[in-house]
Amino acid sequence: MGLFDRLRGRGQGGGGSRRRTLDRGSHKGDLSHLEQFVASRRGVEGYVEPRTTVTETTIVLVAADGEWTRRRIDGPEVARRLSRELAIPVYDAQVTGYPQRMRDWSARQRER
Repeated sequence: MGLFDRLRGRGQGGGGSRRRTLDRGSHKGDLSHLEQFVASRRGVEGYVEPRTTVTETTIVLVAADGEWTRRRIDGPEVARRLSRELAIPVYDAQVTGYPQRMRDWSARQRER
């Protein structure tokens, strides 16, 4: 399968209806990282970012101090299930935006 076939969503099996991106899908390690992040920090909230032509759906987890991490997930429904399992609130990043504490934490990291 050539590059243009991938961009057009051709090749790789059964012609499913799922829109393809240039990004890889989520891996088991992604979910493991998210679970560890929640377990080792307090006040974590999730912000779901939609799939685009370039990237798959992602979730950004933001701790109470603003520290954050981003990982791929297999769609918004997985984000909702993960939030229930980990007992954290989850929001649509396109609707709510990101918390100021996340930007403040990133600015502090750049200063270091």
